Amino acid sequence: MPETSPVYLPPDPLTPERDVTHQHFRPGEHVVILKGTAGGEVWGDAMKVVVPSLHTPTSEDGWRLLDPNGGDRSYVTAHPRYLVHLSKRCPECLLHQKALREYLVKRLGNTEKAVDCHWYSLTALNQVVHIADARPGR
Repeated sequence: MPETSPVYLPPDPLTPERDVTHQHFRPGEHVVILKGTAGGEVWGDAMKVVVPSLHTPTSEDGWRLLDPNGGDRSYVTAHPRYLVHLSKRCPECLLHQKALREYLVKRLGNTEKAVDCHWYSLTALNQVVHIADARPGR
């Protein structure tokens, strides 16, 4: 992860409304969870899709992901709407990435320093949760 400066924006309006089904992704694909900008481009955490897994914060089908950097949280579970393909040029993912980049650059500018918008957190069960999906007490 790049060194970031903390910025707290309201939850992005694009990801929570994104209509991506569980079947959009397959085991073995490389994905990214977009978290902010750097140099006018979006950046995030790159991971590998492993197996289906219940995303408990939303009670919907999610994906178990492998973080190639390892550590205490080598495996996390995320909702499909948080994920963007890296391993293939997927039109839906490219459109979402472009829209999110435009949304962020309008608000943050083209700063070279990486900016983390802090829209995501991890639950005690290693579940990635978007701030718009977080339930009280989790």
